[in-house]
Amino acid sequence: MLALLGLGTIALLLAVILTKRMSPLVALIVIPVAAALAGGFGFDTGKFVLAGLQSLAGVVGMFVFAILFFGVVSDAGMLDPIVDRILATVGTRPTRIVPGTALLALLIHLDGSGAVTFLITIPAMLPLYDRVGIDRRVLACAASMAAGVNFLPWTGPMIRASAALKLPIPEIFSPLVPVQAVGLAFVFAASYWLGLREERRLGRSSPAQIPGAQVPGAQVPSPLAAAGPAPAPAARTLSEAERALRRPDRFWINIALTAVVLGTMVFLAEKVPPALMFMLGTALALTINYPRVEAQRQRVDAHAKAAILMASILLAAGVFTGIMQGTGMLRAMAQAGVAFVPPEMGRHIPFALGLVSMPLSMLFDPDSFYFGVLPVVAEVGHQLGVPPVQVAQGALLGQMTTGFPVSPLTPATFLVCGLTGVDLADHQKFTFPFLFAASVVMTFACVALGLFPL
Repeated sequence: MLALLGLGTIALLLAVILTKRMSPLVALIVIPVAAALAGGFGFDTGKFVLAGLQSLAGVVGMFVFAILFFGVVSDAGMLDPIVDRILATVGTRPTRIVPGTALLALLIHLDGSGAVTFLITIPAMLPLYDRVGIDRRVLACAASMAAGVNFLPWTGPMIRASAALKLPIPEIFSPLVPVQAVGLAFVFAASYWLGLREERRLGRSSPAQIPGAQVPGAQVPSPLAAAGPAPAPAARTLSEAERALRRPDRFWINIALTAVVLGTMVFLAEKVPPALMFMLGTALALTINYPRVEAQRQRVDAHAKAAILMASILLAAGVFTGIMQGTGMLRAMAQAGVAFVPPEMGRHIPFALGLVSMPLSMLFDPDSFYFGVLPVVAEVGHQLGVPPVQVAQGALLGQMTTGFPVSPLTPATFLVCGLTGVDLADHQKFTFPFLFAASVVMTFACVALGLFPL
C-alpha cells in the first residue's frame, strides 16, 4: 500500500511539473502533504515536514549566501580585469578564440548561474566570431561545455542532490574535484580541436560559405587570408550604474577573499561549515567594497530575488523529502524496486546512472529528477549496498550539469540559441555529442579514481 501511494505521489509530481500544471514550488508542498493525509498519517505530517526542513537548513544557508557573495564581488568588478585580459589575448586564431571562450565562460560561471554566463560570454565573443568567420555553433558549444562541466557546490544540481538525499555537500563534491578536472581538460581539448577544425576550414572558405556564421557582406574573402588582423573584441561596455559599483582598487583583496572562501570549501569543509564560510565571506565582501550601510542594503536587495527563489524551492523540497521518508513511502518503493534488480547488478547503479544522466536531462527538469527520481534510485541502491553518495555523484555527472545547455526544459538553452542566432535543433545536434562525451569521460574517470565500482 505504501509503495503504491509513494509511486502515485511521485508520478503525479512528475506529471504536474513536466506539463506545467503546477510550479515546482507548489507541487513539492501540496502533493506530498495531500498524499500523507490520504495515507492516514494525520497530524504526524507536520513532524515529517519539520524534520525535512531542519535537515536542509545548512544547505539553504549556504546557497543563499553563496549567491550574495558572488554577486557582491562581481558587482565590485573582480572578474572584469580577467575577462578583459582573455578578450585581449585570444587574437584572431580560432585555436585561441574557442578555448578562450571556454575559459571566459568557466570564470563567469563561478557564480553558478548559466543564464549570467551566457549573457556575458556570448555577446562579448560574438563580434569576433563573426569577424573571423567562425561558425556560431562553435561559440554555443564552447560556452555550453564550460558551463556544463562546472558543477560547483553552490550550483542548482548539487544543491538539489544534497537536499534530496540529505547528504552534506562536501561529501558529494570533494571526491568529484579530480573528476571535474578531467572534465575540464576534455572541454579545453575539445575546444582546441574545434578551433583547429575551424582554422583549417577558414583557410579554404569564405564567411558566406560558413553555416551559422551570419557575416554581412558575402563577397568578403576568408578572414584568415585577408590582409590585416581582425580586431579583438573590446572590453565589455558598462552602464553608469555598473561603473559606480566597481571597486578596481580592491581587486586583489576580493581575489584573496574568494580564494580563502573556496579553499575552505574544498579543504576544510569537515571543520568549517560551508554556510558559515559564505556568511563570513559575504559580510567581509560587503564591508570591504561597500562600507556604507545603505550601499550594503542595496547590494543585498539586488541579489535577494535569485537567492530567495532558489531557497523557497529547497524548503519546498524539504517538505517533499521529509514526508516521503517519514511516512516510509520511499523505503517501501525501494524494497519493491529491489526485486527487479539482480543483486549482482546493484553495484553498477552509479556507473550506469553516470552514463545515462546527461540524456535524462532531455526528459526531466532538475526539480522532477532530483526530488522525484533520484531518491528512489538512491534508496534502491542503498537496499543493494550502494552508498547514496555514489548515486548522487552519478547523477551530477550529467543530469542538468552537462545536460542543461541543450535541454528543452531549461530557459538557458533558448538563451544560448537566441544570443547566437543558432536554431535549437542545430545547436542540439552540434553540441549534444560533446556534452555527452564529457559526461562519459567523467564517468570513466570516476571508475579509474575508484569512486565507482565497475
